[in-house]
Amino acid sequence: MTLSEYLVQYLYKKGITHIFELTGGMVANFLNAFYQFEKIKVVTMHHEQAVSFATDGFARISNLPGVAFATSGPGAINLLTGIGNCYFDSVPAIFITGQVNSYEQKGDRNVRQFGFQETDILSMAKPICKAVFEVKSALEFPAIIEEAFKVALSGRPGPVLIDVPMNFQKVEITEIDFSEPKVELIEKKYLSDINWGLLNEKLNSSKRPLILAGRGIQVSASKNLLINFAEKNGIPIVTSLHALDVIPYNHPLRVGFIGTYGNRWSNILIGESDLIIVLGSRLDIRQTGANVDFFSNRTIFHIDIDSNEINNRIKNCYAIVEDINIFLTNALEKVNIIPTTNWDSWYDEINASKVKYPDDKETDNVMGINPNSFMHLLSRHSDKAGAFLADVGNHQMWCAQSLELNMDQYFLSSGGMGAMGYCLPAAIGACFALNKPVVSISGDGGFQLNIQELQTIVRNRLPIKIVVINNKSLGMIRQFQESYFDCNYQSSIWGYSCPDFEKVANSYNIKAKTISEIDEIEDGLVELWSNPYEPFLLQVMIDTHINCYPKIAFGKPLTEMEPISKPIEL
Repeated sequence: MTLSEYLVQYLYKKGITHIFELTGGMVANFLNAFYQFEKIKVVTMHHEQAVSFATDGFARISNLPGVAFATSGPGAINLLTGIGNCYFDSVPAIFITGQVNSYEQKGDRNVRQFGFQETDILSMAKPICKAVFEVKSALEFPAIIEEAFKVALSGRPGPVLIDVPMNFQKVEITEIDFSEPKVELIEKKYLSDINWGLLNEKLNSSKRPLILAGRGIQVSASKNLLINFAEKNGIPIVTSLHALDVIPYNHPLRVGFIGTYGNRWSNILIGESDLIIVLGSRLDIRQTGANVDFFSNRTIFHIDIDSNEINNRIKNCYAIVEDINIFLTNALEKVNIIPTTNWDSWYDEINASKVKYPDDKETDNVMGINPNSFMHLLSRHSDKAGAFLADVGNHQMWCAQSLELNMDQYFLSSGGMGAMGYCLPAAIGACFALNKPVVSISGDGGFQLNIQELQTIVRNRLPIKIVVINNKSLGMIRQFQESYFDCNYQSSIWGYSCPDFEKVANSYNIKAKTISEIDEIEDGLVELWSNPYEPFLLQVMIDTHINCYPKIAFGKPLTEMEPISKPIEL
């Protein structure tokens, strides 16, 4: 069989059901092999960045590597934002780029380019990949693809890139039996030297403990273990942005979302806690704020598979380098709260704080639709949704503050990269992985970055419910300019514009509706879900000048948030 045919059958044996691509000359052999094989769904997108985001969305749901193809030169380069997104957010993915024929490459020649569209994508991608592979011979490809799978999935997951010259793609290679994996795909270890006695001692002497859950919970497939561990020991849970979906919204031990735009009560309670068990969260600046001094007066156990993320920004943590699934499996047996431990007053404080600082009252004098209130209502109407996805901007934070997720629903967003334009193509990947309706929530700015993928939704008849929160501005930047640039709204309002997205949707033959008043919300949401199995776009018009609160006051600790606290000068 040819290298291309080998790759297609290898992916099938590994359980890959979908690949995402935008065609080009240097990947034509691969796509022809997929066409002839027929057993893997080929999803054609309209921009390579969208290919990479859809690959990311598919992988987050399936916990298998997403697989993407793009041609050489501009095609490969356009993947880079999504590759970086996978790298920063620990998403396993295999990106395969076609390269010009090996005999057309510049090699040691002192020229910028020899073959048409020849581009050194490996050097560009290397800093944001777990590994990059240059195929120098067709016969070495089976070993490379096997290693790529292993690297993408083992340890802390992430992306790999394989660059394959076109002339190698059609070379006949020796058929290899790959009915069983040659290597263990996920290498796990159990560190027997964990000091369970110390963890028990500190927990039992604690008065106000918390668990901080991060994306490592979903990456390690540990959601049920987390809830069992928390319930057994009665420990309340706060979450990072990427862990909104690890505990149901109405669970009695769920506290809320923390961080720069976290629920005010959650940030306050982090400040009141005396012990934090951090599970699979890297404690980045968006979670802790810039001022981390106040973390020093509490006990922190930090469990993560990546040792580089522990005692990084926040020092003096008890470090446990471990797979979260293995840690929680053992913790269920080895962590025991003594009967005399009583945290009733801590639970009362948590509940009182939630009542005192409701999320939909953070912004006063809202004209028209309150975004936080809308998110609550959207959640209650969207029980059929398998996932909610948020783009990047103020709407992303309103989602994190106020969406009410149930046990079976996922939440996906771009975290470390913070890439506008992520949501719509990622929703395509998630919808294919789940085979259920999903909700895509974008701002008017981010939606325009990959708006062309509406055609992908239509062509594949995907039941994606598209919500566009339209404030006719780039709201997060506008709010920043309001605070620090004397309301000079260059490029966020001045010089920026957007179309009527209802008309745009209709031009793609997608049904749509626009709402702008409170009394229109109910009818809008009913219409959004009138047919759960077809796409629909709901445009939600909100006040251009509504701010996203609460927000950490710049230079202040996590507990001091606008508008109650004021930021220091930039």
